Amino acid sequence: MVRFCRNLWSDEQGQDIAEYAVMLAVILVIVIGTVRLIGGNANNVFSSVANSMSQ
Repeated sequence: MVRFCRNLWSDEQGQDIAEYAVMLAVILVIVIGTVRLIGGNANNVFSSVANSMSQ
């Protein structure tokens, strides 16, 4: 049992997948935040242009 625990602790297989998952999560948070920020500003710009054209 002790040998099994040592082997499990020292096994590095699978860490790459976890690291890629963390990087993907960080990238998704950045992209979603950017889209929300730009989306809100773009909506305001298009609304003001539409209001100025209708006058």
